Amino acid sequence: MVSKVALLLAVLVCSQYMAQGVYVVSKAEWGGRAPSWTVALGNYLGYAIIHHTAGSYCETRAACGAVLRSVQNYHMDSLGWPDIGYNFLIGGDGSVYEGRGWNRMGAHAAEWNPYSIGISFLGNYNWDTLEPNMIAAAKELLNDAVNRGQISSGYVLYGHRQVSATECPGTHIWNEIRGWSHWSG
Repeated sequence: MVSKVALLLAVLVCSQYMAQGVYVVSKAEWGGRAPSWTVALGNYLGYAIIHHTAGSYCETRAACGAVLRSVQNYHMDSLGWPDIGYNFLIGGDGSVYEGRGWNRMGAHAAEWNPYSIGISFLGNYNWDTLEPNMIAAAKELLNDAVNRGQISSGYVLYGHRQVSATECPGTHIWNEIRGWSHWSG
C-alpha cells in the first residue's frame, strides 16, 4: 500500500512539474532580495521584449547567481527601482532565472512595461555569443508564457532597440531573434 501511495505521489509531482512548464530558478535559489514593492501585470499581453544585461557573462549556477545579485543591486540601489528590472533572465548555463517573475510589471522598456514581459540574457551580446541551450531556454520560456496566458498566442517579439534608443539586446541576440516566429521588424 505504501509503495502505491508513493508511486501516486511521484506521478502527481511529475505531472504538476510538466504542467507548470519550464523550470525557473527562483529568486531565493539565486540569492536575490525581496522587492520593496510590486505592480501587478495583466494577462494576454501583446509583447515580449528581449534584452541583454550588457554586463558579465556566466556559465554556472553560482556565477550566474553572483551576476544576478549584481544586476539587482544596481537596479535597486543605484537606479532606485523596487526590484531587478526584468521578468526573467537567462544565463550562459541555459537556466532561466526569476527576475520579477510572472504577473509583475517589469522596468525594462519604459512605456512598454504594462504591455510586455521582459526577458534578458546575462552578458554583453555585442561580443558574447548565444549558446544553443540559451536559445532553447528562451523559446521554452516564451512558449510557457503563452501556455500560462501571460502573453497572447499572437504576441509580437521585439528586441529592446526596437522600442528604445539603445544597442540592446546586442548584435548577436539581434541577429538571432530576427529569425524567430513572432519577431516583427
